[in-house]
Amino acid sequence: MSDGVALGTKRLRAVQITAALLLLIVIWAVVKRFVIDMPNLAAGTMPEDEFDHRYVAQPWLAYLHIVPGALYLLLAPLQLAYRIRSRHYTFHRRLGRVLAGAAMISGVFALIFGSLFSFGGLPEASAAVVFGLWFLTCLVLAVRAIRRDDIVHHRRWMIRAFAIGIGIATTRIWLALFQATGLLDFASSFGPAFWISFSLHALVAELWLRAFPNPPELAHESLDSSLSPRDATAPSSPLTSEDGESPIIATPNPLSRLSMRID
Repeated sequence: MSDGVALGTKRLRAVQITAALLLLIVIWAVVKRFVIDMPNLAAGTMPEDEFDHRYVAQPWLAYLHIVPGALYLLLAPLQLAYRIRSRHYTFHRRLGRVLAGAAMISGVFALIFGSLFSFGGLPEASAAVVFGLWFLTCLVLAVRAIRRDDIVHHRRWMIRAFAIGIGIATTRIWLALFQATGLLDFASSFGPAFWISFSLHALVAELWLRAFPNPPELAHESLDSSLSPRDATAPSSPLTSEDGESPIIATPNPLSRLSMRID
């Protein structure tokens, strides 16, 4: 394995581990919400904590954001995994339709709930609006790209969308840090936590796409086109890592041979 491929594999592993940890935070946050909110909703009571009060007072707005959003975040890694989509393309396409719809529903209600009922005031609300609109824009452009059979831009926009979506878990880390250090009180922490977390995630997504601008499909397509019939049975080229992420490569119009249309 070359040094470049080894570095790419290490980066991919680091991203996968980080995403897994952030998803655990998402699961914890969703379970906590259900544990707190459902007994109050069933009994018709309100929680004493002001932060929790909003979710019980506006359950439709809150849970039309939370439930579709959790579904999207937990299953989106399956869509981004090259090995899964290359071996189960029909499943990838069908699940993609479901998750794109779930993400858009969650994004719309995140805008409404985050702007009208923000716990951290204007700083949190402004971040919710800015990054909520960016999240929805990424989703729309991703769907539009794949309907044009443009898998390169489809992948790029979906990575940007997922990076913003999973950023909600990072806000929990910043909230804990602000509380632990005593820099800000709980309510005042939300604005900085939102702006820092989502900005970092947007930046990381762009850095990742700069390092790996093309989907693995294009790397394999380019390699296959350059192999002779005798070489076609040889092991896969070291230009791609074990997990399929490809560095910047030159590809001779591979999109003309690939189709990932959404009917």
